[in-house]
Amino acid sequence: MPNTKELNDLAIQVRRDILRMVHKVNSGHPGGSLGCTEFFVALYKEILETKDGFDMDGIGEDLFFLSNGHISPVYYSVLARSGYFPVEELGTFRHIDSRLQGHPTTHEGLPGIRIASGSLGQGMSVAIGAAQAKKLNNDDKLVYSLHGDGELQEGQNWEAIMYASAKKVDNLISTIDLNGQQIDGSTDDVLPMGSIREKFEAFGWSVLEIEEGNNLEAVLEGMAKAKSLTGKGKPVCVLLKTVMGNGVDFMMYTHAWHGKAPNDEQLETALAQNPETLGDY
Repeated sequence: MPNTKELNDLAIQVRRDILRMVHKVNSGHPGGSLGCTEFFVALYKEILETKDGFDMDGIGEDLFFLSNGHISPVYYSVLARSGYFPVEELGTFRHIDSRLQGHPTTHEGLPGIRIASGSLGQGMSVAIGAAQAKKLNNDDKLVYSLHGDGELQEGQNWEAIMYASAKKVDNLISTIDLNGQQIDGSTDDVLPMGSIREKFEAFGWSVLEIEEGNNLEAVLEGMAKAKSLTGKGKPVCVLLKTVMGNGVDFMMYTHAWHGKAPNDEQLETALAQNPETLGDY
């Protein structure tokens, strides 16, 4: 069984990293990053089956693709604290010539990053392609992806979702971050999508929900169940119910912090709610 205290300590430190990164450059997306912290910690510390070192091919190991690339702060923090690159490099976030750009890119050669992301709606297509490549190569490892709920308003997703079930891409687990918020407001106000569960089921996917997406134990249990559904002829969708801005009281439950950095006073308040656990960079 995983040591959930260690995982929770890491989640707190990752939230500190996110806050400090976006504050330093007065730029970035803290809301969704904070909301997905537990998912990323669980994914990289317990779920993904990976090899030592990093290569772009990813043969014989699980792959992960981030589609909603604007939540790069949480991605970079967890990658660094999982040993992909030095933690100190987090201090270069969004700097000119940094490998840690606002949206992940590949030309800087940052370990852990296999696709450029942030042009919303494209990650599903990439993940499906990688999953099919694994099947062609008789590689039994899985492909994981993460998408925003607002991102599902992009039509390309639904073409890909339809394709994945038609071609029985059953080595794919796509997680949807259901926080109900996007840059201009709530998803229901911007463009209501009805039941996302019923949509995926109608498109031929197996669907499960994680009601407490900011509870590490619930995430671990839910993702283990998702893995058990693979290899049965259907792609798997996980509906992860999170709170945007989780862990910082004044950032929670609102779209206001989708893409806004805290000022000095706000940072101090936010960090006080997330005391240092593993050492700041």
